[in-house]
Amino acid sequence: MNSDPAKASLPLRGELRVDEPLARHTSWRVGGPARRFFRPADAADLAAFLRGLDPTEPVFWLGLGSNLLVSDAGFAGTVIQTQGCLSVLRRVGERGIRTESGVSCAKVARFAARLGLTGVEFLAGIPGTMGGALAMNAGAYGGETWDRVGRVLTIDRRGELRERLPKDFRIGYRRVQGPPGEWFLGAELALEPGDAAASLERIHDLLERRGHAQPIGLPSCGSVFRNPPGDHAARLIEAAGLKGLCVGGAQVSEKHANFIVNMGTASAWDIIRLIERVQSEVARTSGVRLTPEVCRVGGWGS
Repeated sequence: MNSDPAKASLPLRGELRVDEPLARHTSWRVGGPARRFFRPADAADLAAFLRGLDPTEPVFWLGLGSNLLVSDAGFAGTVIQTQGCLSVLRRVGERGIRTESGVSCAKVARFAARLGLTGVEFLAGIPGTMGGALAMNAGAYGGETWDRVGRVLTIDRRGELRERLPKDFRIGYRRVQGPPGEWFLGAELALEPGDAAASLERIHDLLERRGHAQPIGLPSCGSVFRNPPGDHAARLIEAAGLKGLCVGGAQVSEKHANFIVNMGTASAWDIIRLIERVQSEVARTSGVRLTPEVCRVGGWGS
């Protein structure tokens, strides 16, 4: 097997790039290059690509690039982008929808609402794709992704597909543990019949609420820290007097304390140092050690 997919004789229909800057693909707008960057044409094309990869090649899956911090050194492996590629979204039966991992959460919310199906309006407040939502049990406004999962489709490094049920996974707050070596390719969501107009109005209200409360106009990753039991990370950060705190080009948002924004010149190291500063100050003032929910990718050195 050829260890270099850029040279492998595979019938690929997607796009393969070399040394692709990941800052172009992350919501924080930071991050060095990926050694290889692949956008599959569809699930079959992805399976063919995975079958041609060396089994030791590091692989990372990328959707909208939210909840993600890529190091300034980049990623010494292959990044697979799902957003805009794995985009199947359709109704299943009377009360279900099937979505591939590259569909945005907001699109799933609107699609269900227009069909008069309720239960996933909260997805409109999650700035990512369904692949990421499945991988971390993303939630917002009282709802969590796996509350509505009926079954999922996974793919492994050999390009083999499997249908799995929620019982095959250990699901918790912002974490999902499943069979090793498998990635989410899609899901079937079980919903309830409801009023389309009311669901669309709820989505509108959630997005309006999000726009008022969060720094939508500046590059960020979404919420940086998990909420500790019985409290909110934003309250603890604000109580420590950290709103507006800067390290290099990174700033604790003055609008929402659990957001770190890129003021235009931030590096990944600026953001890491600011995260650690916030952890230290909150621990000092409240005794709570905040846990980041951001996924760190790439080489960080010492």
